[in-house]
Amino acid sequence: MIGRTLLFTSVLIGATGFAWLASAQDESDALRYSLLSPQGTARSIGFGGALGAIGGDFSSLGVNPAGIGVYRSSELTFTPSLKLNSSSSTYTGAATDDNATRFNINNLGVVFTSAATGKRYNNSKWKSASFGIGINRIADFNSNHVYSGYNSSSSASEVFVTDLMNYPADSLNLATFAGLGFSSFLTNYYYDTNGTMSFYFLPNFQTGLNQTRKVEQRGGITDVNISFGGNYMEKLMLGATIGIPTIRYLRDVTLREEDASGNPNNDFSYFEYKESLKTTGTGINLKLGFIYNFTSNFRAGAAFHTPTFFGMTDVQNRSITSNTEGFKDYLGYGPDPFTHVDADPNEYNYSIITPWRAVLSAAGIIGKYGFISMDYEFVDYSSARFSFDDLHSYDEEEVNNGIKAMYKGGHNVRLGGEVRFDIVMFRLGFGYYSNPYKNTALGSERLNYSAGVGLRFDNIFFDLGFNHTSATMTEKPYVVIYPESANVDPVDVPTATMKNSYNNLAMTVGVKF
Repeated sequence: MIGRTLLFTSVLIGATGFAWLASAQDESDALRYSLLSPQGTARSIGFGGALGAIGGDFSSLGVNPAGIGVYRSSELTFTPSLKLNSSSSTYTGAATDDNATRFNINNLGVVFTSAATGKRYNNSKWKSASFGIGINRIADFNSNHVYSGYNSSSSASEVFVTDLMNYPADSLNLATFAGLGFSSFLTNYYYDTNGTMSFYFLPNFQTGLNQTRKVEQRGGITDVNISFGGNYMEKLMLGATIGIPTIRYLRDVTLREEDASGNPNNDFSYFEYKESLKTTGTGINLKLGFIYNFTSNFRAGAAFHTPTFFGMTDVQNRSITSNTEGFKDYLGYGPDPFTHVDADPNEYNYSIITPWRAVLSAAGIIGKYGFISMDYEFVDYSSARFSFDDLHSYDEEEVNNGIKAMYKGGHNVRLGGEVRFDIVMFRLGFGYYSNPYKNTALGSERLNYSAGVGLRFDNIFFDLGFNHTSATMTEKPYVVIYPESANVDPVDVPTATMKNSYNNLAMTVGVKF
């Protein structure tokens, strides 16, 4: 007992402790808040969100604000939705499935329109002017995945020992992996014959370990849109939107590692690490756009979205439970093999700038019978940037360099159409979102397939929309990097592959007034 306590005091002189950031903000966080997909009204979902040149829908205010110039009457819309997501994961040859179901509000918005009529219409060059305010959901984080398998090449406890090697003064600092591993008896130290302190971890991966990682994610990004615009001479629609997006992201992670040898006397049975993270943030951006009617059957438009500036707060909780069999008794801590350690809640404030976007759109109008529309969107994922406080300026530079090295510009295409038969409308859509990673093995493109139906009456309308998205991603359950002085070969951590399926069923109720 005394020896483990003295470890802290013996290395404190001449050593500098290091406290991890609240959630160790990294490249994956930057991508999460940059991957957007319009999920507003059921109508827009039905034709794949390809509404940049169509307008006349509240969702268009967040894609091309000039769509507000298409309105000829005021309108109120409300869109609840049901998300049904599933994941199939493979890790070291073993397959595991998981599912998540959530209810959300996709859209709630109102547009007030003043449209010229009669002599005023003939005498005014501005045929209409509109103001809109409301919310659109632009990203959804709800998903679960779990994978497990047999590993004989590495141990997750190596994360604790490498942090202890780098920052031995943090052996009792529960805000760090060094402190969590040491306090749960998964790591220890000894002095060799030369009096040099060395560190080691208890799990023996050479005799085999069973590993399981489970991740549950909830939340999304809801964009408050304040828009205004108008119609000039039935030719040019102009619009601007002030966007105030809010982020709410919740994540629960469980990583469990068990001894697979069947030996009850090798000082390790299992450990289970748990982590919960709550991230909230509010941002601001500006969107500008236009739509031009070249003919009665063809229109095109363009929009530019400034980067979004987010102020963020992370609150993280960590705990670890271990069973080290007779190891604690050997050290003089008694026969109880179990240890449970709770780290204090850790809160950290920072900011992030997500990428700018440019959207080009075109649509063919088939009179009152429908339309075909296409959007092309470019977004530079490598341009996202974190900003930390002065104490963590080095980490800020490291993670921003990592973002630039890992990601590239994305090319997104949305294609959709609507056919109208009297009061009934049928819709189909397709979306392609390119792989944001420079290393294509890290992820895949996203493919969206959608369909919908709508009913239009004099002053009220109903829409149903369904969207299916598929994507593949890879993940390592942990990353181990030994200091160069340890002279350890690169650690082989297996890679898990997740095939994800996201389904969104939405219904819009709208009233014209």
